[in-house]
Amino acid sequence: MTNMLERVTDAWTKAWGEGDTAAFEQLVAPDYVRESKSGQEGLTEVVRQIEESHRAFSDFDVRVLRAIENDDLVAIHWESTGRHTGDFMGVPPTGREVTVSGASFISHHDGVITAEAVVWDPREMLSSISIWHLGDQRSKRRKAD
Repeated sequence: MTNMLERVTDAWTKAWGEGDTAAFEQLVAPDYVRESKSGQEGLTEVVRQIEESHRAFSDFDVRVLRAIENDDLVAIHWESTGRHTGDFMGVPPTGREVTVSGASFISHHDGVITAEAVVWDPREMLSSISIWHLGDQRSKRRKAD
């Protein structure tokens, strides 16, 4: 790994995996912005989401499946797991194990993170806790009968 790939991956993993947001905050530019399906967010909102995730899921764990760097871009393919023990996205605790995967594309310049684009599917998480079904559940039930 190059030095920046290692620094970005380490700070991102500490923040999301361990809840150590200070590690991430120290590597982020003041005008950092993260883009996702829900729009653009600044560092304050991202930190809030990290803290909310750790409150909502006990044994919260994030694994980097693969990380690569190309010029000023780091791509992280990740997977998170945990037991749903607290409110999350308006959903009360279910006690179920949850697995969610996604990717983060992190731009950096002069040794700091300037932007991030994250892609993950909330339906995967909602399906894990059995409140959203992926696919045609009626067909599956008919086949089981």
